[in-house]
Amino acid sequence: MLQKCEGIVIRATNYGETNKIVTIYTREWGKIGVMARGAKKPNSRLSAISQIFTHGYFLVQKGTGLGSLQQGEIITSMRSITEDIFLTAYASYIVELTDKCTDEKKPNPFHFELLYQTLNYMNEGFDPDVLMNIYEMKMLNVMGLYPTLNQCSVCGSTDGHFSFSIREGGFICHRCLDKDPYHFKITPATVRLLRLFYYMDLSRLGNISVKDQTKAELKQIISAYYEEYSGLHLKTKKFLNSMDKFRDML
Repeated sequence: MLQKCEGIVIRATNYGETNKIVTIYTREWGKIGVMARGAKKPNSRLSAISQIFTHGYFLVQKGTGLGSLQQGEIITSMRSITEDIFLTAYASYIVELTDKCTDEKKPNPFHFELLYQTLNYMNEGFDPDVLMNIYEMKMLNVMGLYPTLNQCSVCGSTDGHFSFSIREGGFICHRCLDKDPYHFKITPATVRLLRLFYYMDLSRLGNISVKDQTKAELKQIISAYYEEYSGLHLKTKKFLNSMDKFRDML
């Protein structure tokens, strides 16, 4: 049965000499895998539509197992991302995180919109660090993680000077710091942005300008939280970290 869907290619794996197995995150069906026969041939009509990050319409022959990609129509090729090695690294992490955290054939149009908006903003030149941090914060609920960001995770107080406690799973106020000697001291700006990134609707993103010190704190907190609770060890994250070190040397 032939069916049409809107989707974004989040993974493409070579299969045999000429074929690809393509993983698409779709608006209608969630994550699906399809066989793109002949897609590795340069003159194939499936060559361009099966490239990673491509946003388009896909005509799929659905069966009980792996579907078959019949044809596609590109909406956005995300060219700015694919032509920039740094942006490719960020976007690769976003799609791998999506792939690892979502189940096959579980539709979630809100998640599709989040993925599309994140990659589209990145393609349009918005700050990739900010977009990555927002996406990471929004993926926590998908993984069943719910950090305490609207009060102290120990005493429940909503006022005071907040730090972040990995052990307590969220903010910790100045009165409870002795409960976790390993807490991270963070600025009020980082407190505000962690909340904002977790709760905000990405479609309302303006030009958020974030200082380098705040970026470093956000990265430290989010990375430590993921390390402790997510169980994920993504190759793209390691590569991104090595790219950061390389960029710092430039």
